[in-house]
Amino acid sequence: MKTNYSIALLLFSFVFSTTISAQDLTQQFDDIVSQSYKSDMPGATILVAKNGKTIYRKAVGKSSLELDVDMIPENVFMLASITKQFTAVAILMLEEQGKLSLDDPITKYIPDYPTLGKNITVHHLLNHTSGIKSYTGIGNLVEVARNDMTLDELIDYFKNEPMDFDPGEEFRYNNSGYILLGKIIEVISGDTYENFIEKNIFNRLGMKSSSYGNTRELVKNRVEGYEKNENGYVNAHFLSMTLPHAAGSLTSTTDDMLKWQNALTNNTFIKATSLDKAINGSSLNNSEHIGYGYGLGEMTLKGSKGYTHSGGIFGTSTNGIYLIEEDVYVIGLSNCSCNDIGAVTRNLAAAAIGKPFPTMKEVVKISEDKMKQWVGAYEFEDGAIRHIFMEDGKLNSMRESETNTVFEIFPLSENRFMFEDGIEYKFSKSTDGKRQAIFITDTENVGNEVDKSMPKARKELTLSNDVLKHYVGKYELSPNFHVEVTVEGNQIFGQATSQGKFEVFAEDESTFFAKVTPLKVKFNKNATGEVESFTLYQGGQETIAKKVE
Repeated sequence: MKTNYSIALLLFSFVFSTTISAQDLTQQFDDIVSQSYKSDMPGATILVAKNGKTIYRKAVGKSSLELDVDMIPENVFMLASITKQFTAVAILMLEEQGKLSLDDPITKYIPDYPTLGKNITVHHLLNHTSGIKSYTGIGNLVEVARNDMTLDELIDYFKNEPMDFDPGEEFRYNNSGYILLGKIIEVISGDTYENFIEKNIFNRLGMKSSSYGNTRELVKNRVEGYEKNENGYVNAHFLSMTLPHAAGSLTSTTDDMLKWQNALTNNTFIKATSLDKAINGSSLNNSEHIGYGYGLGEMTLKGSKGYTHSGGIFGTSTNGIYLIEEDVYVIGLSNCSCNDIGAVTRNLAAAAIGKPFPTMKEVVKISEDKMKQWVGAYEFEDGAIRHIFMEDGKLNSMRESETNTVFEIFPLSENRFMFEDGIEYKFSKSTDGKRQAIFITDTENVGNEVDKSMPKARKELTLSNDVLKHYVGKYELSPNFHVEVTVEGNQIFGQATSQGKFEVFAEDESTFFAKVTPLKVKFNKNATGEVESFTLYQGGQETIAKKVE
């Protein structure tokens, strides 16, 4: 761009300032990533894009612990359930070509599928409302994960299971539905799902590092997958890539995933009207809105609307976020199912739009008197009551719940405080002396001062590793939804499917509670003293999760 000399100084000043701002943003990104990943552990590749262009590209940790190989941005990962985006778009492509309707019954394409007299449509498969039982919740998945299956054999594995509910009555995340969508793609196209995606998407976009997963072929830069137990990191369970199929079989890189996101944004494969159906949620039979559309889910981040999807499969954790108005895309791929990549991508996306979550680096020191001015009870718009109190010179917050757990909040200024994970409080006083607190997550929730005494806080016990190790294992809470229990020293953790790991604390030898959310877990033993399940107490409900591993 040419400029005249008269504005040279102004232009120089602008460019210099922009450069400094970009440097600051890169440092923010680095700080976020470094908090979650260390150089000697399984790692991740991260990409942040603005207006379709990469502004941050990072690899951290190890792609192979055994060989001590550092992660590089070109590493190839299983996408896990992010695969569902590709499957959903393929279906929408076929719809636009007039080859199917989303209202078609699935028996139009799979005539022998036993629907038990129910009208299950393509739409129901796409938004997880079919009622078909998810095959990943049948039996012990680890036991069948090593077996290669044809697509028809995989469908046979679950097709005769009783339905969980009538079509359209509930939303329940379901991998079986996307296996059937893969079958429909094959029936209509006359080609395999693998070939269809490769020819119609990967090749068209130049996604040269993306493919259908294959454990028998050599794949350049493919990472090793890991899990974590009480003894540290272990190799992930083997998974035949015939099992996830159209629900989770694809592999890719962060660079290729940007090409994919740009294709969605630019309506390369489907019209804007079709994309709207995919990203704007859907409805149940009773018109209740659900946040899942077709292969993508709605999200709001710091007031900005977008869509997202995560993935979790043996040794892999993935998450992608796109913020629509800001045209910001963040993709994170990790080679350990132990890593909460979603928290990282969330924090990166917030920073990218200039609304970063605070970090502990920003904490300042203020006097106890300045902290004490906010002590009291606050009732919030969502009905929650939170108590702010001082203990041992520290300011703490406790939300009234089944657990009444306590978290320290750290000062960012005289009236602004943060939890360790970046959630904030902002306090103020009105002219009449009444105090107000704003609880800031992705949205702002206002709380007004109320006259209410504080209930007794929950106190945790310390149990030995010898006691805790009996609870280690995998528990099935519902089809396709498991909780992995791990122990590190005298700390015990839970990690639900596609979610981050969180610590639970002992109330007694078999009962534990979480501080990150109001829940309680009681482990149950059989007559021989072996742990066979746990009971989850949350939201006034009790749910039993059977131990499956």
